[in-house]
Amino acid sequence: MDPIRIIPRLDIKGSDVVKGVQLEGVRRVGQPGELARKYYAEGADEIIFIDSVASLYGRNNILSVVEDTARDVFVPITVGGGIRTIKDIKAALRAGADKVAINTAATQRPDFLREASETFGSQCIILSVQAMRHDDGRWEAYTDNARERTGRDILEWVIEGQELGAGEILVTSVNQEGSRKGFDIQLLEEIHRQVSVPVIASGGAGNSKHVAEVIEKGCAEAVACAAIFHYGICPLPELKKILANAHLAVRL
Repeated sequence: MDPIRIIPRLDIKGSDVVKGVQLEGVRRVGQPGELARKYYAEGADEIIFIDSVASLYGRNNILSVVEDTARDVFVPITVGGGIRTIKDIKAALRAGADKVAINTAATQRPDFLREASETFGSQCIILSVQAMRHDDGRWEAYTDNARERTGRDILEWVIEGQELGAGEILVTSVNQEGSRKGFDIQLLEEIHRQVSVPVIASGGAGNSKHVAEVIEKGCAEAVACAAIFHYGICPLPELKKILANAHLAVRL
């Protein structure tokens, strides 16, 4: 088994890293460059930057942040939010990103995933999904920080996304996001059964046990966390030490 990647997720609004609950009610938690460098020094396997309002306002303002960060951070950097065209992907890669995460543009025009993967390679293209669990137990794909419904069934959408060339799936549980009550394990297990590409779990980490559960269940190849790092609940070095002491495969 390959080591699980532990990835700090930095959601950006304007010039700040923010954190909310169910992608709403955000509060400022720091500066993106400073936090990215801090997490890199602490042993982050990758960094994810998400422009949380890019799709809403039809713009992307974080490339300068990525460019600044890439000078000092030497682990893979993913950029998401506002990635709508091949030109946007080129700009992100030139700024220093290694991968891009695509959500809204893919749901609006799925062939964009095929075009992107054929141009840059599947390893560069992440399908980002915001999954909302409904009362009937099914999950629907949402966009724009869970403001917009797509009508797409999550399980069908991730299969299609993989077939179109996505090299990874970033799964954010809207219901669990910011709750600190743990990941939606059932969602992750269902998606993991449907795809053969790596799955990145996001949304719900409140302590080390929640991260360990994802690893023990084998339902993701990477875990993205925000609150437990931003608020010092379980700093990254401590998390990795706890996981390693539990004989779980992580990079130290």
